[in-house]
Amino acid sequence: MLGLNRHTRGVPLPVSTLPLNPVHGPRGLPPLGNLPAFGRDPLGFLTRLRDDFGDAVTWSLGPRRSLFISHPRHIMELLAAREDTYEILEIGWAFKQIAGQSVIRSKGGDWRRKRSLVQPTVRPRQVRSYAEVMVDSAGAAADGWRDGARIDVREEMALITQRIVLRTLFGSDLGEQTTALGDAMEVAEHAVGAELRGIGLFLPDWVRTPARRQLLAAVATIDTEVHRLIGERRGPTHATEERDDLLSRLLAARDEEGRPLSSKEVRDEAVTLWAAGHETTSTALTWAVYLLSRAPQARARLEAELEEVLAGRPPAIDDYERLTWTQQIVKEAMRLYPPVWLIPAVAREGATLGGFRIPAGTIVWCSQWTTHRDPRWFPHPDQFRPERWAADAPDVVPDHAWYPFGGGQRTCLGARFAQVEAALVLATLAQRFRLDLPGTEVAPRAALLLQPATPLRATLRRRNAGERPRDN
Repeated sequence: MLGLNRHTRGVPLPVSTLPLNPVHGPRGLPPLGNLPAFGRDPLGFLTRLRDDFGDAVTWSLGPRRSLFISHPRHIMELLAAREDTYEILEIGWAFKQIAGQSVIRSKGGDWRRKRSLVQPTVRPRQVRSYAEVMVDSAGAAADGWRDGARIDVREEMALITQRIVLRTLFGSDLGEQTTALGDAMEVAEHAVGAELRGIGLFLPDWVRTPARRQLLAAVATIDTEVHRLIGERRGPTHATEERDDLLSRLLAARDEEGRPLSSKEVRDEAVTLWAAGHETTSTALTWAVYLLSRAPQARARLEAELEEVLAGRPPAIDDYERLTWTQQIVKEAMRLYPPVWLIPAVAREGATLGGFRIPAGTIVWCSQWTTHRDPRWFPHPDQFRPERWAADAPDVVPDHAWYPFGGGQRTCLGARFAQVEAALVLATLAQRFRLDLPGTEVAPRAALLLQPATPLRATLRRRNAGERPRDN
């Protein structure tokens, strides 16, 4: 049975067997280095580094020395490294405004404390309890769809995942605030992506550009509502009320010394879980719909699986392991279009990779985009082939050749939540509708997440109960 949370079907090889031999990459333009080329086309630039120079290439992002690695063994070593060897990269002012000092940005003892408090909120047992919300939210969206209507796929997937994350995080929809909060989060996430690709990455914190002022207004909208909810939950009316949402679990969490998270810490973790749990899954679902619309045989096989496993009823958590083709579709969509497409880490004094000493302060980068599309690990890497993830597939995928959720100690805490959510939402929608897109190819746009560069407008085709799947 396929377990989508597994990163490999093969046995990891010792990282020490592959020495690292960096070569010099393309020359940049002082003082920006390779930033202009990277900013114009990040995916193409990183692919050229791999194809033209090899698995370990030095380059420069502004004044910072950088090293780009592409081999899974080096990536595994980097992500498994101890925190006193590599630290997280501060990727800009905009990201700090959203994530605050959450576990994703914390270091050292503060990181270990927060991770121990946050991790239990998204363990498999908790994810199991949220499955009904996932299916209900997808079903409610499909209830509003009409045969022959046209929808913006990304917008619809975002509405579904936003409803899921709000209900699982806060225990309910937020009424009139839902739209305003969704708009604010979209502004915030766009600001982070724009800063990552441009000169804004190097601006001092005190500079207030129009984009930064817009971001601050969006974050203020988010903070006002989140702090209101925290205040309500800590008030006398809710103090004795038992709730099963993520916010309540964060408020109830205690560290080894019995200390709770402060209101600011709860805010940071809640907003980070919201941003990560909402946009990444909706992006994965958007690409899955795009790929299925271009692969009628894969879609027909999905519909056949849904007929066999579900027999017309909505999916439930106990169906998840039986929906193997559905899982393989999600996994292959995340291979071709990984929502998170780039991971940076900063070398500390004494850091090494493959036995090679990395100068302190060097930013070491690895990219899911380039590794997931490397023909050495994935034959015909640009083709959508969910069957490559079958338990009996002939080609073994090396460890960390597929790593959409990162790896090591900083593996995404919400990985299981996202995988179950994507599969159950996809199954719920595909039971009732086909989403047909025009045959034109859509390029990805690398911002904070890997989004379609142009809107995907699908025509809805209702599937009748008991209909036999067929190719278009």
